[in-house]
Parts: sequence; structure tokens; C-alpha cells
Amino acid sequence: MRYLTAGESHGPQLTTIIEGLPAGMPLTAEAINKELSRRQKGHGRGRRMQIEKDQAQIKSGVRHGYTLGSPVALVVENNDWKHWTKIMGSEPFDEADGEEMKRQITRPRPGHADLNGGLKYGHRDMRNVLERSSARETTVRVAAGAVAKQLLKLLGIEIASHVIEIGGIKAEHVEFESLAQLQELSENSPVRCLDQEAEKKMMQAIDDAKANGDSIGGVVEVIAEGMPAGVGSYVHWDRKLDAKIAAAVMSINAFKGVEIGIGFEAAERFGSEVHDEIAWSEERGYYRKTNRLGGFEGGMTTGMPVVVRGVMKPIPTLYKPLESVDIDTKEPFTASIERSDSCAVPAAAVVAEAVVAWELASAIVDQFYSDRMDTLAASLEEFRRYAKEF
Repeated sequence: MRYLTAGESHGPQLTTIIEGLPAGMPLTAEAINKELSRRQKGHGRGRRMQIEKDQAQIKSGVRHGYTLGSPVALVVENNDWKHWTKIMGSEPFDEADGEEMKRQITRPRPGHADLNGGLKYGHRDMRNVLERSSARETTVRVAAGAVAKQLLKLLGIEIASHVIEIGGIKAEHVEFESLAQLQELSENSPVRCLDQEAEKKMMQAIDDAKANGDSIGGVVEVIAEGMPAGVGSYVHWDRKLDAKIAAAVMSINAFKGVEIGIGFEAAERFGSEVHDEIAWSEERGYYRKTNRLGGFEGGMTTGMPVVVRGVMKPIPTLYKPLESVDIDTKEPFTASIERSDSCAVPAAAVVAEAVVAWELASAIVDQFYSDRMDTLAASLEEFRRYAKEF
């Protein structure tokens, strides 16, 4: 299973094409739009989220609410496109459009893809880079993740996310009875934090950063329950599922670190305090007494909850911008402002949830018979029985 995305931040639309979904899987735009709405929320978001009301259109691969087995194409239109039709149009430049249309962005912003992308593709106009490298692209990654979440749910696998740190303020652990409850608590928080005291401090930190013309980052956590043991592989490096998840999370704009289970904390512990002892019961089959390794051993799932955390850096576009160099004049300048989010960590939790969901769903589709949804469900259930009796 795979997907590609296309589109620019101020282009007419964003598109994703998904290949490899089983036929007969129920899918509606409503389920996708719910996830898109979640991505647009969060304390600290900027004005762009007021302009765009993301709605997905299913253009192919679904008939009467069920997938056909052919590629699924999803489109999200950019409402702001009407203000950018000439600047971002695909037609050749017309001299009659005037000097305004000739103006290029020659001043790369620190922390963005501007300069590196210009060097790679030979773009003297940095808009050719920043339009595609924009985090706006994660809109259709969340759409693809929504499809993956639907598949996982039909197979008895649930996934949720929340924020555990913003601007150095760390949330205390809050007990929850189920992932459904975790999701509910997260959705009711402006910063997707379960700890109400930390929530207040996080919101204040975001407001303070904005008032100072600055931005702050944080840490998000994604948890998935219901994954059977043995999904993934140990036989080649590129088939290890935890590695694929780490790569997917690191691919999210502004993410600079990933850990699974206790992650970097393992470096400070003895082996006896890191590894999860194996147990067996007639009711559960094999299980681990603890879950310090976050549901993975040897690149494969253990049947325990999958726990993934990602670190998001502060957004690099600031109201007190950093210095850079104009590529035409080579003169120093103060970087321009393209957007004004002071913190996008709550929204990033939704994106992280989407990319983890995709990797889990993709691994299942790759490992089990998946031409049809009913046979995929039957194949997975048979494997669960086998693993329990092994």
C-alpha cells in the first residue's frame, strides 16, 4: 500500500492518490473530513486556518461508499487560491501582468527548505520551493491517514494521539481507561493535553511566545492498540516496522526526533530495567509484563500497545525574524514572514497520528491477503488465533 501527494500551499488544490486498499472497505468523505478538521484546530494556530475549511472530495476508487480496489484519489481545494491565480498559475508568465508578477523571492528563510531546495533544483525564485515544502502538504497526509485509520478500525485496531510537552512544560501522566477516552480528553483540550494544569501553562507559554514574536515546539505521543504480534520483519533493515514508523514521523515538517517506548531513556537504565518479560495466559496468549519497548522487538510488533513520540521544533518563521542572505545581492537581511503560527504542536499530534496509522495499516495489508476487505479481516483473525495457540 502506498500514496503520493501533490499540490502547492497556494495552488488550486492538494491531492493524494492511494494505491493498494482492499476492495469492499467502507469509506466516506465524512470520515476523512473529521480528521481534516482536527488538524486545523489547536491553540496557537495562525490566520491560514481561518481561511481554509478543508474538505476532501473522493474523485476515484470508491463507489456507493465502498472501495473498488483501484486507486483512490482525494482532493482538497485551497480556498485561498483565488488570491493567487496569477502568481501560482501554471500558464506561462504574461508580460502584461506587470512588474508585480516578476517579483521573485530571493531571500531564503532560516529553518526552511528555501535555500537548500533552491540549490538542489536551481530555483532562483524561492517561492518555487516554499510552496511545496510548506506544512500545508500535511493536509492530504492526514486525509490518507484517515483512510488508514478506517481500515485499522475495521480490523479492531485503535489509534489516538495527545501532546505531552510544549515549550518545556511537561504534562503529568493521566490515567485513561481506553484510547477512546484518551481521544475524547485530547479533543476537549485546546492543546490536546490530558493534564489540565499543564494545559493552562502550555497555553500561557504559547501566548507569551506570540507576544514576544517567537514560537515554541513540543512533544506528541501516538498510541495504537490491537496490533497483532509479528507484523513487520527482522530479515531486512528496510522491512522493520518500527524503522518505517520512525521515518514517517521524521518526515513531518519541523519534526527533529522520534522515540519508541521509553526511547532515549533506555540509555540511562540497566538492561533488566529496559526489556519486557514475556508471559502467557490462556485468555491473552503471549504478552509482555511491561511495555518499555513500545510494542516492538526486532522490527516487529509484540502485540502490546505501539507507543511513539515525536519532537517538533519551534516553527522557524518568527515575528522577530532571523538574519539571512539575499541570493542575488549576497547582502544580509532580516528574514520575511510567510505565516504566523506561534505553536503548531497540537495540530502536529494529528499529523503524527495519521502517518503512524498509515504505516501500521500498510504493514498489515502487505503481510496478509488483502485484495478484499472481508478476506483481509478473516486472514488477520486466523493469524491472531494461531499466535495465541503457538
